[in-house]
Amino acid sequence: MREKGFRGQIGVVFEWARRRRLAEKTDQSALARTPSARSIARLMTLARDDLSKSDALLVAAIESNVPDLTIARTLIDDFQAMIRSKAVAKLDAWLDHAKASLVGSFANGVEKDIAAVRNAITSPWSNGQTEGQITKLKLIKRQMYGRAKIDLLQARLIGAI
Repeated sequence: MREKGFRGQIGVVFEWARRRRLAEKTDQSALARTPSARSIARLMTLARDDLSKSDALLVAAIESNVPDLTIARTLIDDFQAMIRSKAVAKLDAWLDHAKASLVGSFANGVEKDIAAVRNAITSPWSNGQTEGQITKLKLIKRQMYGRAKIDLLQARLIGAI
């Protein structure tokens, strides 16, 4: 290593190797215990590029042992892509595939309100700004512990802007 330009002490190399071995052991011990349903759902909905090495190994283990989750993840990714690209033509085919999978209850909910979903995909409008303002107003109101008379709430809201 010194011939290639490393100027550090041998202890630095030993410490780096020790930390690497410990990290690999913790990654393997994480695979030994069964994760909660919530953590599996979070991992399965995150983009694959955003996963850490240990999370990627866990997702690979889950996908190899539970193929239904792999199908569900693919359907979730397809739905997100359909929304982002505004491809409403793919909605019916997606619904057919999704009904027979683990995301069937979500697909049934989408089908019940299909007109609203189609409009949400095709419309350039979003109510995100409105929802954000409502969330902010509710947060301020909760922080006031019931003292939210209209004049005090108005003063707090204007002061928060």
